[in-house]
Amino acid sequence: MPRLLILLTLPPDVRDYYAARLKQRFSELEIDVADHFSKATPLAPNADILLTFGPMMRDEVVANAPKLKWVQALGTGIDGIIDQPSLGKHVTITNIRGIHGAPVSEAAIMGMLALSRDLPRSVRSQDQNSWTRWPPKLLDNKTVGIYGIGLIAEALAPRCKAFGMTVVGYSSTPRDVPGIDRMLLRNELVATAKELDYLVLLVPYSEETRHSIDAKVFAAMKPSAFLINLARGGIVDEDAMMAALNAGKIAGAALDVFQTEPLPPEHPLWGMKNVIITPHLGGFCDVYADLALVTVEHNMECFLRGDIDGMRDMVRK
Repeated sequence: MPRLLILLTLPPDVRDYYAARLKQRFSELEIDVADHFSKATPLAPNADILLTFGPMMRDEVVANAPKLKWVQALGTGIDGIIDQPSLGKHVTITNIRGIHGAPVSEAAIMGMLALSRDLPRSVRSQDQNSWTRWPPKLLDNKTVGIYGIGLIAEALAPRCKAFGMTVVGYSSTPRDVPGIDRMLLRNELVATAKELDYLVLLVPYSEETRHSIDAKVFAAMKPSAFLINLARGGIVDEDAMMAALNAGKIAGAALDVFQTEPLPPEHPLWGMKNVIITPHLGGFCDVYADLALVTVEHNMECFLRGDIDGMRDMVRK
């Protein structure tokens, strides 16, 4: 019988939901579930299939999985999976595309609103029973730069327009996208960063984009501008970002992703009052499993009958 290993560092009910749905649909599957890579490693030798998110993976899982034939990434990003040294070249990799537009767009809007209205200050004042008032900033008439133009940006741009914002897109391949007022190349960011009130990061992680948001970018931004990172932690030079935040070169940041996840308890970002931290929740939502399982179940059906060419969202065959 084919054996599926589900590695998800998520609440138990979420892990159990994936396992129950797949077992109900594919009774021939044997399913193991782990909530941490250290618990997945001893289960890996029997796994034909692995279902996970890249940030939850470690090389020891695939190093101990000689039977592994297919990895289904539950997100769009495959960093943390395809770059594991022990992953065999014969292993098929698929991801999930087209379901992240709404949740990540709403996370971006939340980050911009929370920063502009200084929501953390409101919460701190509430904790102190303090009736403290200040003039919040508006999104209306502001300019947002979206760094990385794909399906998520295509969903976010019209939402930003609904708030009365001007939208500038930064892409490796400029093209017309509804809701984007001006499209520029990614390497034009430093030259134009002074025009932006918000910079939203959505670009995929690669060696090309690693630390592409660095001290030069922060030096070019307005002191009143905000950074929202919903891409990957490695896109940003975190040391340069913290230096910019401490020096007032930018006003604040809403960060959902980090170079090291989970973010260590001793990390200085936790104590910065102009930073909002969320634990990689950008694409996560109450209906995510139902949306993702449409692709997972289709691909599982194809895999079990040997129809690899019929699988959706193929990254590597």
